[in-house]
Amino acid sequence: MTTPDYDVAIIGTGFSGLGMAIRLKQQGDENFIIFERNDDVGGTWYMNHYPGCACDVQSHLYSFSFEPNPNWSRMFSPQAEIQAYLARCADKYRLRDKTRFNSNVEKMHFDEGTGLWTIRPEGGKPVTARFVVCGLGPLTRPSFPDIPGLDSFEGKAFHSQHWDHDHDLRGKRVAVIGTGASAIQFVPQIAPEVQQLDLYQRTPPWIIPKPDRRISGIEKRLFRLIPGLQRAWRRAIYWSLESRVLAFVITPKLMKAFQMVGQWHIRRNIRDPELRRKVTPDYTIGCKRVLISDDYYPALDRDNVDVITSGIREIRPRGVVTEDGVEHPCDTLIFGTGFQATEPLPRNMVFGRGGRDILDAWRDGIEAYKGTTVSGFPNLFILTGPNTGLGHSSMVFMIESQIQYVLDALSILRREGLKFVDADAEVQREYNEALQARMAGTVWETGGCRSWYMDENGKNVSLWPGFTWQFRLQTRRFDTAAYELCHLDDSSDNAADLDLRAA
Repeated sequence: MTTPDYDVAIIGTGFSGLGMAIRLKQQGDENFIIFERNDDVGGTWYMNHYPGCACDVQSHLYSFSFEPNPNWSRMFSPQAEIQAYLARCADKYRLRDKTRFNSNVEKMHFDEGTGLWTIRPEGGKPVTARFVVCGLGPLTRPSFPDIPGLDSFEGKAFHSQHWDHDHDLRGKRVAVIGTGASAIQFVPQIAPEVQQLDLYQRTPPWIIPKPDRRISGIEKRLFRLIPGLQRAWRRAIYWSLESRVLAFVITPKLMKAFQMVGQWHIRRNIRDPELRRKVTPDYTIGCKRVLISDDYYPALDRDNVDVITSGIREIRPRGVVTEDGVEHPCDTLIFGTGFQATEPLPRNMVFGRGGRDILDAWRDGIEAYKGTTVSGFPNLFILTGPNTGLGHSSMVFMIESQIQYVLDALSILRREGLKFVDADAEVQREYNEALQARMAGTVWETGGCRSWYMDENGKNVSLWPGFTWQFRLQTRRFDTAAYELCHLDDSSDNAADLDLRAA
C-alpha cells in the first residue's frame, strides 16, 4: 500500500474548507493540508470586497453552529466582519500552519492503482492525498459578458470581485453592466460620488426591503452571558427562513404576497413612472434570486443615474453603444455580471479514473450524488456542489450537512480498510432524475424567467428543491450501498489485484 503525503487535502478556506478542517481537528485528525489561492483565509468573503458588500442571510444563522459569535454588529453582517470571523476561526483552531497560502491548485489526478490523488499547485511542489475535499464554491469564478469591442476600451475596467479601490471614482462617468446581487450593493455606494452612472439592465431583479439593524450592546452581552439565548435566536431565524420553502417549492402561488411587497417597495422609493416601469420585473418573484436592499431604488432615482434597458451592441474606446445606436461616454466600466455558477471548475483541472476530465463527465450538465460525490472521481468530495444552493436560507447549514457526510465517509473507509469509494453511476443518475422531477413545480421552473440557476440547456443545476432539514437527513450517514467499494490489497498496488464490488 502506497502511503500518501496527507490523508486529506482541502482546497479553499471559505466556510467549506475551514469548516471541514475544524471538524477534522475536533475529532483528533491532524493529517491534512489546506490549499488557498489567496494570501489569507475567507474564500468568497476575502475575494469580494467591493463597496457595500454584505451577506443577505442573518449573521446568527450565517455562521458555524459549533462556533457561535455573540458579537455580530448587525443583523446582516458586512463583508469585512464575516472575513474577520473566518480568520478568528482559523486562528483559534490553528489552521494557518496547515495552510499553503498563495497556492492555487492547477491540476488534480486520481491514480486508480494507488487509490491516491496527486494535487499540483501552480508553481509549487505536488503532494498526494487519499481524500480530496473541494471547497472552492460556485461563486468564485467571475463571469464576463461577450460584448464586441470590449478589449478596445481605453478607460478603467474591472469586475466587482476585483474591485480597484485605488481607482478614484469621484467625478467619473461610470458604466455598470449587470443588476444582480453585487450591483445592488455597490451602486448605492458609488452613485453619490460619480458624475454620471449609467446602469445597463437586461432583466430587473425583484427586490424587497432589507430588515437590517444594528445589534445593541445589551443584546450582545446577553448572547455572551446566556449562550442558549443565542442558540434559540438562531433556531428562530432558521425556521422563519425555512417557511419560505412553502412558496418557493410547494405552492408558488404564495409568492404573490412577496411580489406585492416588491411592488410596494418600488412605488415607495421611485418617483418617476418611467423608471418604475423599467425596474418592475415581468416574471414571478423568486424565479431569479430575490434580493434585499433599502438603498438601491433611491440610488436609481438620483438625477445623475440612468437605467438603460437597450441592449449593448458594442464597446468603444471611450463609451458603450446600445442597440439604438446611441454611444454613452464613460471613463470606468464595472461588471456586476456575477459568476460562472454552472461551471464551478475549469477544464484541465480535475482528472478522475482513466484520466477523464470532470467537465467531460458533466457534458450533459453538472451533477453529483447528494451534491457531494461524482461517479468516476473516487474519494473526491465537493462541498457546495451541484444542487446544494439555496434561495431562501443559509448555505452554512448545507455545508455543515455535507461535512458530516464526508466525516462519516472517511470513518467508514478507514474502519473497513477501503482504498476508495466511487459513486455508482446508475445511482447518481436516478438521484438526479428524481431531484429534477421535484423541480418541475417550483417557482424557478414556472416563474417565467431564465436565471443563473440554469445551465445552457435550461436545467437547474444550482438549487436544492426542498427544505434544508431534508438535505441534512439525507447526508447524516454515508450510504455505502450507493458506491462502488475498492478494498485495500496489501500484497499488491495493481488495480488488477484489487477486490472490486458494486455495493
